[in-house]
Amino acid sequence: MKKVPFIAVEGPIGVGKSSLAREIANYYQYRLLNEIVEENPFLGNFYKDIDGWSFQTEMFFLCNRYKQLEDIEKYHLNKNEPVVADYHIFKNQIFAERTLQSKQYEKYKQIYYILTANMPEPNLIIYLKAGLNTLLERISLRGRDIEKNIDPAYLLQLTKDYEQFMGKFINDHPNVPVLTFECDHIDFIKNKADLEAIFSKIDDQLFINN
Repeated sequence: MKKVPFIAVEGPIGVGKSSLAREIANYYQYRLLNEIVEENPFLGNFYKDIDGWSFQTEMFFLCNRYKQLEDIEKYHLNKNEPVVADYHIFKNQIFAERTLQSKQYEKYKQIYYILTANMPEPNLIIYLKAGLNTLLERISLRGRDIEKNIDPAYLLQLTKDYEQFMGKFINDHPNVPVLTFECDHIDFIKNKADLEAIFSKIDDQLFINN
């Protein structure tokens, strides 16, 4: 049976997820799903005081992403409309485990697994990774007010958490292909050849899956 393409672009803050997802959507004429970020009313306080605002922040993201995926499944995937998202809901586990206290995290996990049971899963993951200097530079360039207080140490730890999580994900989900791109060495916004190289890799996977 032919699979409806559902691509998720993932990676740490500032790596270029939204930009690449938008390019993919335009190139393949897929429905674009953008995660809700700046709409989170707790995020600004979170970057100032992670311990004090982590639970509210993570619960807002979880509930909104759940609703987005529910709508995407109902109105698009079930109607054979391909989708590209600039996130995978698994990222909630990465952030929550890093920021929540142990008792909060245990409660959070219970809610997470209830909400995500039987949710649509991407059949292709694109994992973007980059070093701290690249991430800080790109965060600065996009100029979001709520990101001005991001602690570089937190961002560095987040990149390590992503790397560890993705290694486990690849081992645990052998049937879900993961394309990894080192964004310290490519610029798919300014360099058309870099973007075309990414499209070529995606083409290969779409052909295999279908």
